Amino acid sequence: MSAPRRLDISVAFGPATPPFPGDTPFDCGWAWDMAQGASVNVGRVTTSLHVGTHADAPLHVRPGAPASEALPLDAFRGPARVVDIAHAADGHELTWDELAPLLGDAIPERLLLRTGRCVADGAFPAGWPALAADTARRLVAGGLRLLGTDCPSADLRPAQQLVVHHALFDGGAVLVTGADAAPVRAVLFG
Repeated sequence: MSAPRRLDISVAFGPATPPFPGDTPFDCGWAWDMAQGASVNVGRVTTSLHVGTHADAPLHVRPGAPASEALPLDAFRGPARVVDIAHAADGHELTWDELAPLLGDAIPERLLLRTGRCVADGAFPAGWPALAADTARRLVAGGLRLLGTDCPSADLRPAQQLVVHHALFDGGAVLVTGADAAPVRAVLFG
């Protein structure tokens, strides 16, 4: 039996990685620069924590809720199923009846949705499909521990209530957005 493959599903992170419109972009430079007379070189990084591939914590959508250090690390390690939903239109919310046939026999513990709307190409997508809130609730009720997407959010772009985020967090699942799922691939092995 061959060893499981381990794949990094992170989008390359740098100045060309587009932030969510209005958010702080990535910037890196010198705080102190020996070429400018400083006694040492000291780098600095400025960015939003939501640029590129990242995990959202419940605190992201709920004041006083657990922050990222409280996320269960084991949820991020292990086999994942990739489901290609790139055929779905921007702004479409996938119902359970649409998603279930793509899942196979069982709800996986880790599910990555490939929407084909990733920031990896250097452009922020105009829109993307997402799960309907009831679909997210059904997934977590069936044992989903991690939902990952290649698009910038688990909710539709214009969403203000972030109902999919809430449905996932209510069920104890974790969320990774902005993953690189092109080509369709994923393994989060431990």
